[in-house]
Amino acid sequence: MPCPHFDVKVIQRSKRQSAVASAAYQSGERLFSEYDQKQKYYSHKSEIVHTEIMLPPHAPPEYADRNTLWNAAEAIEKQWNSQLARRFVLAIPRELPRSQYADLIRDYCREFFVSKGMIADFAIHDKGDGNPHAHILLTMRAMDEQGKWLPKSRKVYDLDENGERIRLASGRWKSHKEDTVDWNDQKYAEIWRQGWADTANRYLEAIGSPERLDLRSYARQGIDKIPTVHMGPAVSQLEKKGIQTNIGNLNRDIKAANSLMQSIRQMVRSLKGWLSGLKEKKAALLEALEQAKEPTIPELLSRYLDKRSEERTGWTSKGKLKGTVGDFNKVMEALDFLRQKEISTVESLDAYLDEASAQAVSIREEIRPMEKRVKEIDRLLFHIGNFEANKPVHAKYAAIRWKKPKEKFAADHKEELDAYNAALRYFKAHLDGAKYSTKKLAGEQAQLSENIASKTEALTAVQEDVKILRDVRHWLNQVLPSEQYRQTAEPGKKPSIQQAVKGREQRIREEQAEKRQQPQPRRQQKQDMEL
Repeated sequence: MPCPHFDVKVIQRSKRQSAVASAAYQSGERLFSEYDQKQKYYSHKSEIVHTEIMLPPHAPPEYADRNTLWNAAEAIEKQWNSQLARRFVLAIPRELPRSQYADLIRDYCREFFVSKGMIADFAIHDKGDGNPHAHILLTMRAMDEQGKWLPKSRKVYDLDENGERIRLASGRWKSHKEDTVDWNDQKYAEIWRQGWADTANRYLEAIGSPERLDLRSYARQGIDKIPTVHMGPAVSQLEKKGIQTNIGNLNRDIKAANSLMQSIRQMVRSLKGWLSGLKEKKAALLEALEQAKEPTIPELLSRYLDKRSEERTGWTSKGKLKGTVGDFNKVMEALDFLRQKEISTVESLDAYLDEASAQAVSIREEIRPMEKRVKEIDRLLFHIGNFEANKPVHAKYAAIRWKKPKEKFAADHKEELDAYNAALRYFKAHLDGAKYSTKKLAGEQAQLSENIASKTEALTAVQEDVKILRDVRHWLNQVLPSEQYRQTAEPGKKPSIQQAVKGREQRIREEQAEKRQQPQPRRQQKQDMEL
């Protein structure tokens, strides 16, 4: 696994540090510091395999010389506590070939530093002991287009609410300093760390290595492990010589604790696996029992609501909310009705639905002859009224003996005589010579109307029940398999066998369409082998 070492520090004059000395240390070159008039050289640095200075486009070409660059960077800093340079130490993934080390560091510096206006001076160290690493020195100031160093900060006057400068009691204007660049912003520490991991992982992926660099702490990675303490070169040399150090002993204790924790975790995983096997067997048994048990209507209606929610995938948020609330309210009203009727299964629903539908049909059959008789009485009373009203006119007409006066009277009273004759014809066809009683007919009609109203009220109540049950059965048809599909007729009508068959066929086609849309597992091709 790639070493996650990533160290960033600032070279500070207040700590008696020197940018020239740091450049001499990482490059192995002999450099002269004009600030303290001393030569900087580290003769023991023999593991340096590559050095390079990367300049932004507007930097002076002479800064490609290391001695010139860092003496100029120190000369522009006048304060005793000036920040002279930023220093990185990065562990290069040992999985990469040596030929790619320089390209890796070059790409990283170009993307995150040089492109922002910094000068990057880097060196690659590799003793061949499996610890390749890079040192990077970065300038702290920006440059203008002529390659002149710019100030690190500028004075900005504070303004009042009217946009005017604020004068202090001393007579000076109130002001503060603002950085000209944000390179010291704390956010860049995380950006640069993640950028290094991303760049290194691109190179690892390119060579086909499964390893990946992760600079996050164990806690941020979710790894329950104690991190060891960085030993540094001096402690490492003592440990290599067999001399135990406090840091070395601490790291050994940490490794022993991590090993013990790993063993405990392995034992816990084994126990969890055993318990998981028991849980799977229990779950399989419960699933078998659940499948054997008939699902209740509330469970099926819950599936229906889920199905309706999936159908609204492309809807707006407002539309989804409105549709969901509407479906929920309808289902809850239906469930209240089912609880009142003690209906909890599909079989009990279908039985009650059949009973209620049959009752509605029966009531409707009882109402029909009553309605027919009421219409007949209405018609009879209509003709009786015409007969009684026009009877005197017909008597006068019959008393006339002369032809012309009789024809004239008939013409003048045509409507009355036609109504009278129509009544006679109706009596002959329907009364068959029997006498009628207007009072009895009116009484019979009133009784029939009262009976019809009572039957209609009962029919309406049954039809409301059937309508609710019919809606519930329709919702269940959406989630039940095709063999349990059932077509329901309108309340008060007999169910049509043809409609039921047609509805079931439609349900089967829908199920087949859903199966075709589901991804099918690849069939393993069988090869015939000749022996």
